[in-house]
Amino acid sequence: MAIAIALIVLAGGSVLFYFLSPWHLTPLASNWGAIDDTIIITFWVTGVVFLAISLFMAVALIRYRHQHHRRALYEPENKRLELWLTGITTLGIAALLAPGLFVWGDFVRAPDDAHEVEVVGQQWHWSFRFPGRDGVFGDARNALIDVANPFGLVADDPHGQDDVLVDHPAVLLPVDRPVRVLLRSKDALHNFKVPAFRAKMDAVPGQVTSFWFTPTRTGEFQAVCAELCGIAHFAMRARVQVVEPQRFDAWLAEQPTHGERIARGPGNPEAGQAHYAACQACHGPRGQGQQATNAPRLAGLDARYLRRQLHNFRVGARGTREGDDFGRQMRPFAQSLPDEAAIRDLAAYIETLPLAPTAATVEGDRRLGERLYRSCATCHGPQGRGRAAYRAPRLAGMSDWYLVRQLEHFRAGIRGRHPQDAYGNQMVDMAQVLVDDAAVRSVVAYIGGLATEE
Repeated sequence: MAIAIALIVLAGGSVLFYFLSPWHLTPLASNWGAIDDTIIITFWVTGVVFLAISLFMAVALIRYRHQHHRRALYEPENKRLELWLTGITTLGIAALLAPGLFVWGDFVRAPDDAHEVEVVGQQWHWSFRFPGRDGVFGDARNALIDVANPFGLVADDPHGQDDVLVDHPAVLLPVDRPVRVLLRSKDALHNFKVPAFRAKMDAVPGQVTSFWFTPTRTGEFQAVCAELCGIAHFAMRARVQVVEPQRFDAWLAEQPTHGERIARGPGNPEAGQAHYAACQACHGPRGQGQQATNAPRLAGLDARYLRRQLHNFRVGARGTREGDDFGRQMRPFAQSLPDEAAIRDLAAYIETLPLAPTAATVEGDRRLGERLYRSCATCHGPQGRGRAAYRAPRLAGMSDWYLVRQLEHFRAGIRGRHPQDAYGNQMVDMAQVLVDDAAVRSVVAYIGGLATEE
C-alpha cells in the first residue's frame, strides 16, 4: 500500500508541477513554432503514458496485494493483451516521431532567398564568417588554421578574399530575413544553440552541418554550446543580436574582410615605441611593471591579447565598474591612442620587450595551487606561457600581486561582466573554482614558480 500511495502521489505531483511550474520555454523569437508544437506533443504523449503506467501499477498493487486465501494465476502468454500493447506502443511511437520527422525535413532545407553565415566552434569560442560581395564562401580547411589564419582560409582562393570575418563571439543578424547557418568545428564536437530561436545543430569536426531560421523580433539573445566539449563547456557562449536590416548592413560593412586583415598586418613596433612613451611612467621603460604605481608587467604578453585589452578599455568593457579604480585610470590612456592602427603598433612594440625574472611577493600553499592550476592549464598552458588559440595570455613571469587582484575582481564580477568582454565573462565563471582568498594566493604562488624561459 505504501508503494501504491507513493506512485499516486508521484503521478499527481508531476501533473501539478507541469501546469503550475514557473519555468517555461523562453519566448519564441523565430519562425520555429513547429518545434514548440512538437515539444508539446511529446509532453502529452509521454505524460499520458507515464500516468497510465503509474496508475496501472498502483491499481495492480492494491487489487492484487497479497492475501493468504488467494493464489496467483500464472498465465505465460496472452496474445490478445500482447497485440493491444504492441498496437498502442506503435501508435505512441509514431505520434512521437512523425511530427519531428516533418519538422526536421523543413529545419535543414533552407529557402532559396536565405542569406548565409558560417559559425565556427572551438574550445571554447564561437566565431562567424559571412560571404563577401560575390556571395560565395572561400574554401576553408582546418589543416590551415593558425594564429594568423584562424578560419583556415585557402590563400589562393579568390572567393575568400572578400569573406567577412567576425573573430569574436558576437554577431548581428537582420530581423525577418531567413538565414542559413553553416557549422564547422576546429577541434571537438560542439553544438550551436540559441534557445529563443528553438534552433540548434551539432558542429562536427571534418563536416559542415546546417540549419536555417528566420529571426522574428529584435533583441539580444544568448547562444550556448549544447554539447559537452571540455572543461570550459559551460562558459562557451556568444551574443546574437537581431536588428533592423539597415543596421545589420551597416555593421557588416564595418567588419574586416580576409583580404583587409592580411593587408593591414600585425603593426609597426617602431611606430609603437613613440606611443609607449605615455605608458612607461607607470609600467616602466622595459614594460617590467611597478607595484608602486599599481601598473602590471606588460613584457611577455602577446600583441593580440594587448590589442584586445586596449580595445576593451577604449569602449568601456574594462575600467567602468565600481571597485575597478586602477582600471578607470587606464581608460584615458587607452582613449588617447588615436585609432586602431596605433593600438596595433603599440601592442607590436610591447611584444618585443624582453621578459625578465620577477621577484615573488605573494605567499601561498603551492601544493594546493598546483591542484587548482590544472583547470587553468587547459587554456594558459601547463607552464603558464599562454595559448593564442584559446585567447589565453601568459601568466608565468607576470606580476603576482596583479594576478591576485585580477582574480579577486573576476570572482567579484568587478572585471569580466561587461557584455563586450566575452573572454572576461569566461574568466568570471572559471574563477569561481577559487573558493576563497587562500585559494587565490595559492594558485598565484604556484604560477610564480613556473619557469619563464621559452
